Amino acid sequence: MNGLGVNRSRAGLWAACFALLFGVRLCYLHVLWVDEAYGLATARRILEGARLYHSVWFDKPPLYAWIYLLWDARTGWLLRLGGTLFALLCCWLAARLAATLFGPREAMFAAAGMAFFLCFDHPASLLSLAPDLLLIPFTLGAVWAIAANRPAVAAACAAAGLLANAKALLLLPLVWLWRPSRWKCILPVYAVASAAVWLAASGWWAPVWEWGTLYARDTFVANVLAEGVKRTANWAGFHAALCIGAAIYLVHKEPWRWRMAAWLALSFVMVAGGARFFPRYYFALLPPLVVAAARGVCLLSRRWRAALLIPALAVPAVRFGLRHAGTALGEPGAMRDLALWADCRDAALRVRALAHPGDTLFVWGYRPELNVLAGLRGATPFLDSQPLTGVLADRHLTSTRPTAPLLAQANRRLLARTQPTFIADGLGPFNPALAIANYPDLRPWLSGYELVAATGKTWIYRRR
Repeated sequence: MNGLGVNRSRAGLWAACFALLFGVRLCYLHVLWVDEAYGLATARRILEGARLYHSVWFDKPPLYAWIYLLWDARTGWLLRLGGTLFALLCCWLAARLAATLFGPREAMFAAAGMAFFLCFDHPASLLSLAPDLLLIPFTLGAVWAIAANRPAVAAACAAAGLLANAKALLLLPLVWLWRPSRWKCILPVYAVASAAVWLAASGWWAPVWEWGTLYARDTFVANVLAEGVKRTANWAGFHAALCIGAAIYLVHKEPWRWRMAAWLALSFVMVAGGARFFPRYYFALLPPLVVAAARGVCLLSRRWRAALLIPALAVPAVRFGLRHAGTALGEPGAMRDLALWADCRDAALRVRALAHPGDTLFVWGYRPELNVLAGLRGATPFLDSQPLTGVLADRHLTSTRPTAPLLAQANRRLLARTQPTFIADGLGPFNPALAIANYPDLRPWLSGYELVAATGKTWIYRRR
């Protein structure tokens, strides 16, 4: 194939990647997932003038909120276009790394593989620009830089990854394992870049690192090993094309394979961190598997490639493609995971109907969609009730056991000094024991409010 043909093939590939990524995301044009709403709600507080980690409590690294500022924290097609461009960046970095390690054919397979699996997976994870997804470009950038023998760039990428996810701490040993002889360059640059990150994220020690440590220690999973095996097997089944391709690469005497194996091992440590094995945690495995699989499929003949990949890719394409189409068409079966979003939409309509210019809102529970959809300014440092009840959001619909009771008590005293116009209790209807009215230290404050509306899962109070 001549140069013109190669360029056309590449242009066609990137056009197809963009079309696929954008098309899938447009299926959710009128949907807002809880994890993306949390970042959006925080970004809107920043736009209102709040200072992250100082006048607004946020338990995630700052990039989770900052990235939504790029399109003014808006929803709709801008949100979906932003998510598409982010995914396309991941595809491009995967291609750059595969080209550096192997060659141009592998680069095209890596880009296509990344695009495919950033489309056919659980939509709540795919669409939400949340910490686990945000770490992908930093991981790919760090490994590409160290593979290209640019240790300073690799160290800077590894440190910058802390702005996206605390699991980026493992990128430093990963970079060192790939080129241990360059440690004299890696360590000083990493130290300087990390210091810059800590300055940029001033105030994040307590809400991000201390709270994150409490979260990681206190899992709700009874049998961590059994849960990890089951969920990993399920994930591997839907990503069989990557697992098969990576296995083919690893059993051949190929360059970089031991470094790639180390990368996969550290990535699985990221998945297991926190002992919960949520689907979004497995994004840590996607970069090394995509790159390794790109080389693995290139080692196969065309006949074997088609025989293995077509059925393996068909499973996630059908499973999640039907879900995407069903959501776009509003089918009840596809929308069942969006029941809380639908309730937040109804509650937001009630609040907006009652609100006047300048009114403010506080949401009790973990319902950030309501913060976004209601469109009212915040009036408290808190976006949800986790730091006020001490009960983590992964269990607060059914449990009353606080992980951090003393911290919660102190935060409730801060809450009682504020005067939001509206309070929306989205937790009490699920778990009455954690209803805002059930906290004795908040009752004098709450006596200044009256119940003015309710949906199936939200109680709405307004200041008298």
